[in-house]
Amino acid sequence: MIEGGPSVEHPSSGLPQRSLLCSAFHQLLTAKTLRLKIDNVGFVAVLAVQRYLAEQQIAIDKCTDSYCYDVTVTDGVWQAKCYLASNLNYLVQKNRLRSGIDIQLTQCSFLYNERRVGHGLVCIEGIEFGSEHSDILRSIKDVDALQVWSKEGDVTAIVQNDAPLQLSRKYYLSLWNNEDPHGRLWIPCIPPTDVVLDVSKMILLSDLESVFGSSHRYLPLLVRILHKSRLRFYGKMETKIDIPFQAYFEVADQSGSMSMVLWNALCPEWYQRLNVGTVLYLQNYTLKRSYPNRSRPCLADPQMKTFTSVEICLNSRDPAVVIDVIPPKSVKPQWGLPDVTHQFITRSELDSLPNKCACDVIGLVTFVGRCERIRNKGTTAPEKYWTYRWVHAVDGTSNLPFVLEIFASSQPEIFSGICPMTYLVCTQMRVCRESESTVYLTSSCETLIFTTGYHKGKPYVSDPKVKSFIQWTKTLKDSVMLKKTVIGGHYRFPPSPSVFTQTLADGVADVPVIAASELQREVESLQYREHKRLAIQGQITAVQYVAWPEEDQASAQSAEQAGLESTPSGPTNVNTGPPPLGDRGAVTVTVTEAGADSDAGPSAGNPPPCKRKKSRRRKRKVKRRYLTQATMPEERESRQGCSTEGDLQEVEEEEGSNSEFEEEQKENEPQEGDPGCTRARELQCPTEGKQPGDRHGASWESSTWAMLRESVPTHFSFNSLQPESVPRKFSFEDREYLLQQSNLHPTKWSPHEFHPDQNINRYSPVACNGYFKVTVLGINQQTAIDVIFVPVLSSEDPRSVGLPRDPHDNTLLSCLSTGFVSPLRTPADKDQPNHPNPGDIIQTAAELEAMHVVCLIDFCHLGGEKVEVFINKVYKMTDVAFV
Repeated sequence: MIEGGPSVEHPSSGLPQRSLLCSAFHQLLTAKTLRLKIDNVGFVAVLAVQRYLAEQQIAIDKCTDSYCYDVTVTDGVWQAKCYLASNLNYLVQKNRLRSGIDIQLTQCSFLYNERRVGHGLVCIEGIEFGSEHSDILRSIKDVDALQVWSKEGDVTAIVQNDAPLQLSRKYYLSLWNNEDPHGRLWIPCIPPTDVVLDVSKMILLSDLESVFGSSHRYLPLLVRILHKSRLRFYGKMETKIDIPFQAYFEVADQSGSMSMVLWNALCPEWYQRLNVGTVLYLQNYTLKRSYPNRSRPCLADPQMKTFTSVEICLNSRDPAVVIDVIPPKSVKPQWGLPDVTHQFITRSELDSLPNKCACDVIGLVTFVGRCERIRNKGTTAPEKYWTYRWVHAVDGTSNLPFVLEIFASSQPEIFSGICPMTYLVCTQMRVCRESESTVYLTSSCETLIFTTGYHKGKPYVSDPKVKSFIQWTKTLKDSVMLKKTVIGGHYRFPPSPSVFTQTLADGVADVPVIAASELQREVESLQYREHKRLAIQGQITAVQYVAWPEEDQASAQSAEQAGLESTPSGPTNVNTGPPPLGDRGAVTVTVTEAGADSDAGPSAGNPPPCKRKKSRRRKRKVKRRYLTQATMPEERESRQGCSTEGDLQEVEEEEGSNSEFEEEQKENEPQEGDPGCTRARELQCPTEGKQPGDRHGASWESSTWAMLRESVPTHFSFNSLQPESVPRKFSFEDREYLLQQSNLHPTKWSPHEFHPDQNINRYSPVACNGYFKVTVLGINQQTAIDVIFVPVLSSEDPRSVGLPRDPHDNTLLSCLSTGFVSPLRTPADKDQPNHPNPGDIIQTAAELEAMHVVCLIDFCHLGGEKVEVFINKVYKMTDVAFV
């Protein structure tokens, strides 16, 4: 029991309140073991989760990853910053432990810094999860007014220290990437002040190459910034540099252009103050040989000379550079500084540009994809992720939009604020030409993005093509364009090639081909919003069409959450390593023997061999037939609405009755208390409240699947179509909430960023009436996986851009190979295409019997316990090339 503790005046009510959080930490400090199992502390809210590079010794001793996390919690009276035990890091990396939720601290320890007298920190070693939308935070009017707990007892401190608890690090990194400036260390752009220049004693860029190495001090430079790169973080665990960042700039004077590098501690002070168009007066800079392999921007003026043998270095010491920013009004024409020029193109011009060509674009945003991450394959420790999102923008010169792959450009506010119905400018984009019909633009290291609200004063505002675009937008009606806007959901571009290519010598393919048995390891390694595409060989053994939405998802989610919170065993206790795959809500791993069914049980650390339980499954002769749209109402009526959505639909005609079928199904369902029981119910229980005939479904399975599935050791069954996977119509009134859903979860809680009463299902889905659940059996018949296929049905679907336009025969294989259902035209209305019903498509599945295929599968971790698994493309072996 925790007793005592200070009573303080609550900042919002003015009444004295006792802090259980302070009481717990006070008891921890007085415990002889420095480790304490905490009881009755109640729930605390997570205010912030912050990331930084681990010390090398910590990583070696504890065998952890490359990063540490500090977690700030509050009980509504006090707040405290704590260190997260390294074996709980995965909770942050899966976005399960995040800002804005309630947790219970079940075990903590106090760690003293053995190298610094009197310094120590509270380490969180065990937690239980509570509400996903904290009730505590709703009652706090001013977070900054919360008093801060510290070991020294400074009860009046206000949170001002933005440094990590591990004192060897001086800065926090952005939670989800290493490119974005993050924290109070980074000084925002401020207006420059007037300076007095002596322009008689300066040197031109063209003369620097000749004087390189001849002097330790060079004459001042007067230059204008033409291009700016994103930040580069080069820190490693063994790095002793306090702030290991750098950024490149391309600067120019009347003689030409040269690269300039901003180093280390100068980056937080100057990076956000040095922008394209800024004029600089530089003193005490140094020169060094240029790094030959880095990328360089493409200059808009082909007549400008570029000097690439040396580059200008700006350092905080040895010597300390002096940087003066010249106000625009003080820049003299006689200085001869070149203007910033651009290479804007229109969408109609894009198709004629060569691959890798650099260009600038402006457009009206019509689609914004969610933020996702991909692992940087070039690094191992510390591991790094690139953050990116897909955007569509139109400019009126083509029926097609610009398709933009935009990576984080060290402009976090702008990147997260890309919104439909805004004007978007992207500079220094690169043309990517996959084929004659598939072309898109991707970011370069020097790409900068600007949206509505950030265009004022930018050099491009007077560009003729920008002015022409603005004139075109004045002819548009907002109400018409708004109907064409979409946000979020599953999106993959460009479409996969028509031929899958693998190298015979080393087995390398464009998409990694893995053994089906490696799926568990690959899914386990996914972090929050990480996208990964993999290929497996196998056979399609079963297909089921599921109408969507399957039920009132908002009610279902609320009921599920209420059920979890009322479980007798209490909230989930987390104090060890990540759970096995079978313990995740979105994934059910079933391990079976011939004649037996089982579910993987939860455990700590690495998954142990899965337990098996036998069931009394009787062998019976089963005759199966297709259930098409035409036959479904009759079938439902005969079965009194008891068709299941989780299993393939089987019709027994020779032995057994409906009651026997239901009894056997009940036998094989997970029992209460069994791992995976909740998800099994979601997948297998009939939809309540639906009348027979108002749900359309169809299914097929191969002639061997009934026998094979009993002997397949591992079967991955992922959850139904996630609401987050479906693109939604954009609502300008609710843009903050919709942007929050498509952006990455924020580091710190902020009242205006959280909308606990909102629900994504309130917003109209775009062209999604249902999906196919496809069972793929690995080629060695040891592993099966259920994956989702959502075909493109409408031009409103953002995924329709870039897909082939040639019609196909609408067999299931054709749909899986092309990604879309080919529209039909009826004599009654030639201008209004329709589509075959799902039952008709399912009827063609017989050609898949025993067919060897290569399946491209897209994985994306949606956070918490949700994993999105989509079929990207299916290749027949005749569509596989070996080179």
